[in-house]
Amino acid sequence: MAALCRIQDVAIDPGEAIRAVEGPDRGAVATFAGVVRDHHAGRRVEKLEYHAYAAMAERILQEVALEAGRRFGTPHIAIVHRVGTLAVGDTSVFIAVASAHRREALAACAFIIDRVKEAAPIWKKEFYAGGAVWIEGPEGCREGG
Repeated sequence: MAALCRIQDVAIDPGEAIRAVEGPDRGAVATFAGVVRDHHAGRRVEKLEYHAYAAMAERILQEVALEAGRRFGTPHIAIVHRVGTLAVGDTSVFIAVASAHRREALAACAFIIDRVKEAAPIWKKEFYAGGAVWIEGPEGCREGG
């Protein structure tokens, strides 16, 4: 079981995730922070809203962590995703992986963020000066509310 897998509606504390995975037998702690940027597809982003089916999303985060642990040989994984309204510069997702060596920790981080984006029931809506767009996956978007 992963050290920490959570959906939350408050600011993410990277230190909490790191503390959850570090230990005296681990020589590497790799992290990934997804941060709200000020643009997408040529438009200026004012804010984001993340929505999730929280109970299912947390279960998926656990499954992703377990899969990463098997693939990369470490169960020391934290995945925290924020929901609600986020401003430019806010952290939307934070991943920490600790392992004996850096290669495994770095590879696990990359694997985890890709799988979370593919599998977790978490949806993002971007807000611009002239409207909003629901984002569906890393490449697509469609006009909305």
